[in-house]
Amino acid sequence: MKSTHPYHVLITPVLSEESTIQTESNNKYVFKVHPRSTKKQIREAIEAQWTEVKVSSVNTMNYDGKKSNKMRAGRSGQGANWKKAIVTLRQGDTIDLI
Repeated sequence: MKSTHPYHVLITPVLSEESTIQTESNNKYVFKVHPRSTKKQIREAIEAQWTEVKVSSVNTMNYDGKKSNKMRAGRSGQGANWKKAIVTLRQGDTIDLI
């Protein structure tokens, strides 16, 4: 990935029930990130966007796009592939997402 601007790396926070539980209990935040971004780029983007926090670790997972079958149209398709990052902050740091 050529551009390392924080707004190009981080796409959106994932606000689900499981991510909220992780945030409250383990100080972990879940983000949807650019599929070709690295852990180092994700760490730098979080620390650049929220200057008062420090990242302890970054875990990433790649997901394949959902396959769909459009029977009426007689063709099949696939959604876009995406990447999820779970970012652990050091003790005491928080990010206000809402």
